[in-house]
Amino acid sequence: MLAFAYPWIFALLPVPWLVRYFLPARESTGVAVRVPFGERLTAVMRNQAPVAAAVSQSRQLLIPALIWGLVLCGLARPQWIEPPVVKEEPTRDLLLLVDLSSSMDEKDFVNTAGKAITRLEAVKEVLGDFLVRRKGDRVGLVVFGSAPYLQAPFSTDLSLVRTLLDECQVGMAGPQTAFGDAIGLGVNLFQESKVPAKTMIALTDGNDTKSQVPPVEAARIAAQRDIRIHTVAMGDPTTAGEDKLDAETLKEVARVAHGSYFFAGDRKQLEQIYQELDQIETREVKTISHRPRRDLYYYFLLAALFLSLLEKVLAVWRARSETSLKQETAEVRVNPASGQLEVVS
Repeated sequence: MLAFAYPWIFALLPVPWLVRYFLPARESTGVAVRVPFGERLTAVMRNQAPVAAAVSQSRQLLIPALIWGLVLCGLARPQWIEPPVVKEEPTRDLLLLVDLSSSMDEKDFVNTAGKAITRLEAVKEVLGDFLVRRKGDRVGLVVFGSAPYLQAPFSTDLSLVRTLLDECQVGMAGPQTAFGDAIGLGVNLFQESKVPAKTMIALTDGNDTKSQVPPVEAARIAAQRDIRIHTVAMGDPTTAGEDKLDAETLKEVARVAHGSYFFAGDRKQLEQIYQELDQIETREVKTISHRPRRDLYYYFLLAALFLSLLEKVLAVWRARSETSLKQETAEVRVNPASGQLEVVS
């Protein structure tokens, strides 16, 4: 679509005509020769010069008028507006904290085929499906055991995050559980985030046995930075020792960080939890539309330049035609006997 950035320039269109009207060209009043038969002489000259008579004043002004219009079009900055380019920007950064401690190797979950699988395998299946539905969000992945590690930075490439999740193995981050340190690493990762919504989803099956920062204290720091934390506990709540499930701490972390606490005793409950999280943390995408503009002023200026050159060529041609016509014009004189004009070849 053609548009002009400065359409008010076209208000200058009548300027040449106004100048011509209010400041007309100076007329010459000098007389070279006085003859008593001027009208008859003019009529004879008109008949002898049909080419010069055919060029009217309006036709002579046509090209200058076109040149003026093209110059104004160029000054008005004509632009061709391209079809809109739509870009979607995520409005939420979602960080997943996945426990890889040795207790995640317990085979107390069952897959859809009825086969016993480990807790981590159940997490991979359910969390992988959850990732597919998060289109529009930036998702990151932190795994933790004896220490937390960044497995996948924030990215909209959800298939990559899922691939990196599938590559995780029990014990690759150490046998113990540093849940508080994992939250602390997540808080640091959110420092450069500019999106309005920041969320962590932490999944663990044991109590914190290795962190330098207590989980609840790390959650308070996250809450101060507007980061919401949802905690998902899984496994056997009756387990004792280092592998026991510390549900109270997970509940307190969720409460302090304005999130929710969930417990998954089996795969079906785990699926329901992530479906509920999908509804709580709704996906929102900020759409930015931009229509590229391409300047076209040089086309109009080149056309004006071409017409200007054409006018000069026509002026030279007319001048040569008039000179040739004068050379071919017969001599006009008055017959003394009859008093009539005569053309002498």
